[in-house]
Amino acid sequence: MGKWAVSKIAVTGCGCVCAAGVDTVSVWRALQDGTVNTQTAPGHLFPGKQNIPVFSVEGLVLPDFSEDVFPGPCSVKWNRTLALTLTAAAEAIATAGLSGELLREKRVGIVLGTTVGCTFHNETYYVDWKKGRNPGLDPVYRYLSANLAESVQGILGVRGPRLVVTNACASGTDAIGLAKMWLQNDLCDVALAGGADELSRIACQGFSSLMLTSHNPCRPFDAKRDGLNLGEGAGVLILEKEEQADARNGNLMGWVKGYGVASDAYHPTAPHPLGRGLQHAVRQALSDADVTVEDIAFINAHGTGTRANDIAETTALHALSFKGTAIPVISTKGVTGHTLGAAGGIEAVLTLLALNNGKMRGTIGCRISDPDLPVPVLAESEQAVLTGRIGMSQSLAFGGGNSALILEGCGL
Repeated sequence: MGKWAVSKIAVTGCGCVCAAGVDTVSVWRALQDGTVNTQTAPGHLFPGKQNIPVFSVEGLVLPDFSEDVFPGPCSVKWNRTLALTLTAAAEAIATAGLSGELLREKRVGIVLGTTVGCTFHNETYYVDWKKGRNPGLDPVYRYLSANLAESVQGILGVRGPRLVVTNACASGTDAIGLAKMWLQNDLCDVALAGGADELSRIACQGFSSLMLTSHNPCRPFDAKRDGLNLGEGAGVLILEKEEQADARNGNLMGWVKGYGVASDAYHPTAPHPLGRGLQHAVRQALSDADVTVEDIAFINAHGTGTRANDIAETTALHALSFKGTAIPVISTKGVTGHTLGAAGGIEAVLTLLALNNGKMRGTIGCRISDPDLPVPVLAESEQAVLTGRIGMSQSLAFGGGNSALILEGCGL
């Protein structure tokens, strides 16, 4: 990835919602306290008996759709993924100190990652149709109007480029990386970027059929881990060119310094055992950020709790000369669950919060780090005091996708 002769890309706002909480403050507190809010799959989503725990969002309340920031809430068809997105977006816009009037004066790029984005909740329609019945067309209209970026753009009433990234579990990370490049190429003045996903029956049943889900709260990197738990949520960053943020005296939270993406081309659902694609993605991100391995103070790993992911991910880090004893390697999925397309957005927010707080608790659920891991990870009983302000958040996806972000905090 080439170097861009442009200004730094500042993070001026962030928002987060997941099972751990409905805003960044509550999610960060749950992460430090080790609060695990798993539950059996909600009955409204999974009729009948479902024993596999999931991380679902409770107490979701839509933001206040005032005329100032959200002038067009009635112009779109609603779904839960959109509600999660707007909850995180409203917090991000507020922390950035951006008014609706200012946003509508700017070119606002919207790039959001999602995997299913609610579009698979139409089984009853297809069953009825195949049986020769005449079902109503509402599910079809919802499917056709499920472009997340388009909906957010319409609700905000802004102009600018928009894009939905569907690259499985790397979608949110890729969205932030693309937003960075949009700003660097002067395609927009402000970017709203991240990821969102609601719980999906098809996704849950698909992961179960692959025997990747655990019947217990997940334990990323633990010696006795036995799978992942799916979750839902959204994580959003507001990005601006540094000079624009300075000119309006914006709330500086840090910078997106580097982005890398590469494919394994190895297997439809499993990563390359050596994490070759991740190695390429991380090298690109480090080069793009103009930093070295020694500059990284913290790694927010993908860390799903499956053996294939955890071994491949730590093998790649070892090959890149990252040493877990010197650089804390942590997964946050023990508190958020695996939120699929939202994961990269949520984890970027949590990485930035850790860098700004200068500390991070170990991986919740990891009581004893698997000794077979080439790089040791921080267990839940440990806490790291970070030695720098630069960190990395990485994502591994079905289909061989691998993405990495280099983020820099600025302290509190």
